[in-house]
Amino acid sequence: MKTTCWISLALAATAASALVIAAPQDKKVERKGVGYINTPSIPGTKWVVHDGDRPQPRIIKPGESFSHLAKPPSDATVLFDGTDLSQWTGGKTGTPGWKVENGHMEVVGGTGSIQTKGKFADFQLHLEFATPVEVKGEGQQRGNSGVLFNGIYEVQVLDSFGNQTYPDGQCAALYGQSPPLVNASKGPGQWQSYDIIFESPRWDENKQNIKKAAVTVIHNGVVVHHRREYLGNTPHLRTGNYNSPHAPEVFIQLQDHGNPMRFRNIWLRKLGEYDDNAGK
Repeated sequence: MKTTCWISLALAATAASALVIAAPQDKKVERKGVGYINTPSIPGTKWVVHDGDRPQPRIIKPGESFSHLAKPPSDATVLFDGTDLSQWTGGKTGTPGWKVENGHMEVVGGTGSIQTKGKFADFQLHLEFATPVEVKGEGQQRGNSGVLFNGIYEVQVLDSFGNQTYPDGQCAALYGQSPPLVNASKGPGQWQSYDIIFESPRWDENKQNIKKAAVTVIHNGVVVHHRREYLGNTPHLRTGNYNSPHAPEVFIQLQDHGNPMRFRNIWLRKLGEYDDNAGK
């Protein structure tokens, strides 16, 4: 009887501890529904990071995406044309371990994230992605990846079709900061598109941030962020900051989160300044 009691108590303690997650500075945060409580407050909002009580973005049905497999503009830098990963590096060995087949690349879980060899400042990025056809898991465990600029400013990639999670972690969210204006996700296995305009942050000679990173994100032809500023980097369970200055030129990273996500038709255009290329 005593043995049974101790076992029951141990199991209860284990179950309770599963809801408590270590956070920065030894602070304990707890799961609540699809989100967390006791995480840091997001500046300028009444919400905390990954707040499950934050309003869920309104679901809409996107129209036809004109850009699927469309040829890139003549002045674009092609980052992936469906044939190889020659423009990419990374993974645990420095050589991408992702598969390339049938005109797309696919995450091989555990091989590591990949990033562009080149670095760019102030640009337009186009890419297409598909979450797995076979639905596995829920919340953040379902069709998870991300597009990260310099590895620290993330636009979330997730299967958000009938899959509820904390709003600042759903598809097209600026992770941990800003949910998309609407949920324009398509179903599992369907090709989706991101058109992202990224404006690089800037620091002065005293390493003081004078311009925040900002993005405009068009998801499946629908504007979900309009020149939205990042509050800093986008870590899990924390608020971001601009305490680590870097050059305006950044690499583009695609995240290995363990799910067999697919990507195709990736290209980029540098924005430049007005009149820079007039008549050329």
